[in-house]
Amino acid sequence: MTSSAPLIEVRDIVKHFGSVIALNGVSLTVNSGEVLGLLGDNGAGKSTLIKTLCGVHKPTSGEIYIDGERVSFNSPRDAQVYGIATVYQDLAMIPLMSITRNFFMGQEPVKRWGPFRFIDLKSADKITHDEMMKIGIDVRDPGQAVGTLSGGERQTVAIARAVHFGAKVLILDEPTSALGVRQTSMVLKFVNRVRQQGVGVILITHNVRHAYAVGDRFTILNRGRTLGTYTKSEIEIDELQNLMAGGKELADLTEELGGTV
Repeated sequence: MTSSAPLIEVRDIVKHFGSVIALNGVSLTVNSGEVLGLLGDNGAGKSTLIKTLCGVHKPTSGEIYIDGERVSFNSPRDAQVYGIATVYQDLAMIPLMSITRNFFMGQEPVKRWGPFRFIDLKSADKITHDEMMKIGIDVRDPGQAVGTLSGGERQTVAIARAVHFGAKVLILDEPTSALGVRQTSMVLKFVNRVRQQGVGVILITHNVRHAYAVGDRFTILNRGRTLGTYTKSEIEIDELQNLMAGGKELADLTEELGGTV
């Protein structure tokens, strides 16, 4: 580890929307070069936690620490300043624009000619190509439309973009949910490469097998609460699946129906 303090630490986060309690005491930590699998079924509170960590929602109570410093976010930009980047399922990309233009999206390098400023596409193309190559993706033509890429390739562009612009903590929202087996493997290999660069990754998913393939530790959410955090050596994949899905409730139902579930 580069520091004794976690990259990010969340302590007893609570979030209310009126009378609805979306989060009710969530705690987790993420260290440098670590993948934390954040697991939970629909309604567990994963989406609310994402939006709280990236500055969309302010928590009702609880504390967030970055490198040991307590922080408070008033907007997503505040979170970005502290190196928290989120890659959502929809990726926020424009299919008809090039890979390079999507990679930079408002942060393009410029060159000057007298009083005029122009986007330096040559430099931008080279940076895009080089950054993708760092994580093992050879983009032969950065000028091609991003919509021509597979779902897995678009995920890697979005992740590489976040890392290039200074992400220390990378939050991935269901990155493999709409992908086939081969594309899923590509994205998970890419997540592993990002970890090797010292980035802390929060991998949010309901697919236990995908999380277990690359995760170092796993935090399980259920109905807005943290059920527990386990290292890979402490828990088997089947136990993790049962915890995430509410193992006791499922076992009770199976017994009630005579073992038919």
